[in-house]
Amino acid sequence: MPAEAWVTLVLAALIIAAAALGLTRVIFHLRATAATLDGVIDGVRVIADRTRPVPAVVPSVNASLKPVRDFTETI
Repeated sequence: MPAEAWVTLVLAALIIAAAALGLTRVIFHLRATAATLDGVIDGVRVIADRTRPVPAVVPSVNASLKPVRDFTETI
């Protein structure tokens, strides 16, 4: 093989190695970002649980208090 072919192969290998290294770094950054987002999502779920609407028991409580409300409206 001529020397130019070897130089071309070496340069191609260096370019491919640099691209592989860059892509590997991107993968690690994306994994770190995904882990951070998982933590954020867990925090948002906690906030959503703590701020959810009052449970469905309220209508039955209101129904139980209807006689009291009717009495207070007559006063």
